[in-house]
Amino acid sequence: MTDSLLRRKTIVPDRQEGHGLARTLGWPHLVALGVGAIVGTGILTLIGVGADKAGPAVIVSFLVAGLICACAALAYAEMATMIPASGSAYTYSYVVIGELIAWIVGWSLILEYSLVVSAVAVGWSGYAAPLLQAWANVPMDLMQGPELGGIVNLPAIAIIAVVAGMLLYGTRESATVNAILVVVKIIALAVFVAVALPAFDAANLEPFSPFGFAKHVAPDGVERGIMAAAAIIFFAFYGFDAIATAAEEAKNPDRDLKIGIVGSMLACVAIYVLVAVAAVGAISYSKFANSPEPLALILRELGQPLAAKYLAISAIVALPTVILAFFFGQSRIFFTMARDGLLPKGLARISGRGTPVRITIFTAIVVAILAGFIPLDELAALANAGTLAAFTAVSLCMLIMRRRAPDAPRTFRTPMPWVVGGIAVLGCLYLFFSLPAKTQIWFGIWNVAGLAVYFAYARRNAVAG
Repeated sequence: MTDSLLRRKTIVPDRQEGHGLARTLGWPHLVALGVGAIVGTGILTLIGVGADKAGPAVIVSFLVAGLICACAALAYAEMATMIPASGSAYTYSYVVIGELIAWIVGWSLILEYSLVVSAVAVGWSGYAAPLLQAWANVPMDLMQGPELGGIVNLPAIAIIAVVAGMLLYGTRESATVNAILVVVKIIALAVFVAVALPAFDAANLEPFSPFGFAKHVAPDGVERGIMAAAAIIFFAFYGFDAIATAAEEAKNPDRDLKIGIVGSMLACVAIYVLVAVAAVGAISYSKFANSPEPLALILRELGQPLAAKYLAISAIVALPTVILAFFFGQSRIFFTMARDGLLPKGLARISGRGTPVRITIFTAIVVAILAGFIPLDELAALANAGTLAAFTAVSLCMLIMRRRAPDAPRTFRTPMPWVVGGIAVLGCLYLFFSLPAKTQIWFGIWNVAGLAVYFAYARRNAVAG
């Protein structure tokens, strides 16, 4: 039994007839996919949550989360070029560590991507619902989930259906549309910085760190501190791992993957820190803390209502890029696990256009149910827990391969691997324990359920070779 739990995948990638993905993506598509996933609801909404937990020191929280994510991104880049196969952290864990750990990582990624896609769809619906009510007189009961007193969130389900249709039409075509929408999103953030930065006042940074560094429960019962903010803001940075799930669809994986992963991560760290500095310097953090639309609020406080409206419209237009990137990653994780036999193998069939039709439709149904009917307020942090587990596994895989096969071909080599890998592993673990205790408990329950599925079905049907 122990041998089967630790068996490792040896043939990568499995490109059997009907199970091979079409290579249609160049590095510009991959960079856009990464930036599209990273720059989204995180910077548009979580800066307010982070400011509530850390005050002006939310800038440090962004730097801490960005540093840990950057170290994990370097590990991803090395593993992606060594193992250019679909499946991301799941596949690397299967090849390097073994089947049981791979299943736990894959199960965690399913949790991450499902919650992110659903949460972003609900967030998009929040922007779109007022327009739909004004233009089409759609009842609010049909635009809000049960958590807000409605029946079903139809806009959220509709945007998931549109994105699924794009992915079914073709990977390259959907990636091209994604690249265009990413430009719209970057321009909107540039407008924010251009308006807010000239209003910078150092007095707004005092006191800089009112809640200290480590996570602690403040007198009002809220968990605060720079690391408490970083553990939530972490949501705003991940997304580059969606690039690794596209490894089998990259035209030149040895070159394109490292450019896509490292390039998108560096670009987004720079964007986030600049936006954070502009935000906390423009007005007192207390005015936008916990606001659902902090950047638009800041622009209105500065007497720029047109710029605020432009930012909101840009969010409606461009937020689907986040849905697309994570939907893409989710379907590829499902696809790879099905191809390995851990999920029903029939789900891994490929269409004539080289896209996994069945798994994309299945993924759409799952995330649409979550977005349409399930309250996600407290469960959203679970996405961070799943991601931290995956990032830890990839960083460990990189370190294990440096010890096991130091001379194996690597088209990208992580600089100072033991330092970078150590920061990634220890940083992810620290952030995990900085998450709310309730989140850690739910993550444990999710993985207990996952182990039940593994021993009941996946272990007996797995095809490791």
